[in-house]
Amino acid sequence: MAKALEGVRVLDMTHVQSGPTATQILAFFGADVIKVEKPGEGDPTRGQLRDVPGVDSLYFTMLNGNKRSITLNPKTETGNRIFARLIEACDVMVENFGPGAIDRMGFPWKKIQEINPRMIYASVKGFGPGPYADCKVYENVAQCTGGSASTTGEVDSVPLVTGSQIGDSGTGIHLVAGILAALYQREKTGRGQRVECAMQDAVLNLCRVKLRDQQRLAHGPLKEYPQYPNGKFGVAVPRAGNASGGGHPGWIVKCKGWETDPDAYIYVIAQVQAFPALAKVSGHAHWLEDPEYNTPEARLPKLDKLFAEIEKWTLTMTKMEVMATLNPLNVPCGPVLSMRELAEEPSLRQTGTVVEVDHPERGKYLTVGNPIKLSDSPAEVARSPLLGEHTDEILRGVLGFSDSDIEAARKQGAV
Repeated sequence: MAKALEGVRVLDMTHVQSGPTATQILAFFGADVIKVEKPGEGDPTRGQLRDVPGVDSLYFTMLNGNKRSITLNPKTETGNRIFARLIEACDVMVENFGPGAIDRMGFPWKKIQEINPRMIYASVKGFGPGPYADCKVYENVAQCTGGSASTTGEVDSVPLVTGSQIGDSGTGIHLVAGILAALYQREKTGRGQRVECAMQDAVLNLCRVKLRDQQRLAHGPLKEYPQYPNGKFGVAVPRAGNASGGGHPGWIVKCKGWETDPDAYIYVIAQVQAFPALAKVSGHAHWLEDPEYNTPEARLPKLDKLFAEIEKWTLTMTKMEVMATLNPLNVPCGPVLSMRELAEEPSLRQTGTVVEVDHPERGKYLTVGNPIKLSDSPAEVARSPLLGEHTDEILRGVLGFSDSDIEAARKQGAV
């Protein structure tokens, strides 16, 4: 069965996380992704946070599956020519270097267009045009500058970053959308184009509802926030703990075993339609007749008391038992699943979301497969490449080099 992006060749000039996230998704869709790495070193994450000495780290292997690796030094004369020929042979180039790095290599956008007018040149940057355009950004910086940290954390406590990589991987997924749109447009115009995604912009996009709340705040207190009615609202959207932030209030409550299990919790949403069932099953059927609780408006000022009572009920069961009880009643809920539980979940293995891959040096390891499922283009997850594993293969098969050409390039230190 043909893959969705079969025939598309990607020049992968990315490293660490944001760029490799994007190119790995393209590889899952069937694109031929050629990862360019520095001879003798490679992507810096190959050696970061190693758990097995002398072997590519999980940080690298889990972000670079389904790719081919070529080592290349574009600073050499031959390496520069090889890089130009790769631009000519590829459909998409993706990079996430610091501002101006590709330009300093001698390949500004104008030159890339001259080499290959159909090239789609995609970049992850920290910020868009403006006063911070030349600043470098990392995951937590993006979370702070994009609005996530200021709206995350306990009420009246410090801002918090989230464990989810919304800055790096989140931006990578946004970049994929731009690349696919550019590929589609190229079918109609025959021209490539620049695709840029700033990490600040991507994080802000993921915080869209908080920007919504910032505007609502000008018209009165945010009644679904824990600060209502007795707390204080300032001039900006406050942190709200585990409040749902939506039209239906929710909270994380303890379950049986919480004293020893840090993840023995479940998130329960008191959705309007399901509230009667939630009240009855938790032993509070009287709420349905009590004017203090029987309307959403009446419940809002006392959500802390409401969820404290619900928690007394959830404490009698494990989180999975609570879920098994509430789901048939159509009460939205979700257990707090640990990384161990997710790694061992059979259904995630069956859908290809969690995949076991065999690596020639580290052996078997788990990785996350393609989170985007296509019915006619199922993803097959392959291991990450060894450093320079496909150098000769790419030089021969993509660029038409002879054995003597390859040997000469090696002697010059180009590959």
